Amino acid sequence: MFTGIVETTGTVSAIDDQAGGRRLRIDAPFEGLTEGQSIAVEGACLTVEDFGEGWFSVFLAEETLDRTYFGTISEGDGVNLERALPADGRFDGHFVQGHVDATAEILAIEEVGDDWRFTFSVPDGQDRYLVEKGSIAIDGISLTIAARNDDSIEVAIIPETYDVTTLGEKSVGDPVHVEVDVMAKYVERMLQADDQQPGWVERAAEE
Repeated sequence: MFTGIVETTGTVSAIDDQAGGRRLRIDAPFEGLTEGQSIAVEGACLTVEDFGEGWFSVFLAEETLDRTYFGTISEGDGVNLERALPADGRFDGHFVQGHVDATAEILAIEEVGDDWRFTFSVPDGQDRYLVEKGSIAIDGISLTIAARNDDSIEVAIIPETYDVTTLGEKSVGDPVHVEVDVMAKYVERMLQADDQQPGWVERAAEE
């Protein structure tokens, strides 16, 4: 599990396309990596295959490529990085699984005083999980939805987030990874299950 608090950014230094997927080599200042370790790369939970001083490599299966924009990433691109939360670690953001639900598009970027306001499109099928003041992970960054519009959402970005993540390198029209709050999915599933129980309509009417 992750928290959406980006530790650092890395740089894609090599790409190897092959049958069944794509392999990325990422330059990053991590120490003490191990094979099989989970790292959220732009919000996608990936497994360290190999590593060396100042770099590690990950493999992207077809399923990952279908759900992300990693198929269009290029050498030299920056990526947000967060290692999995240790059992005794401090929890700061929100529950982030590293399971990208969809990609969205940056519709607008506006500088507001010292802060920034980003507007993103709402991916198909994800609108029911998005609420004002609710949590969302964008490219692995834990953010709060500042405004919920009919077909877009807005988030406020403080200077620290803008400076230390890849959002500072993004432009209007760029894609981003979206992971909605998993708690919203659990609530939806429980309500669906309750709806199937005998007498649910009668109980709801009585209440």
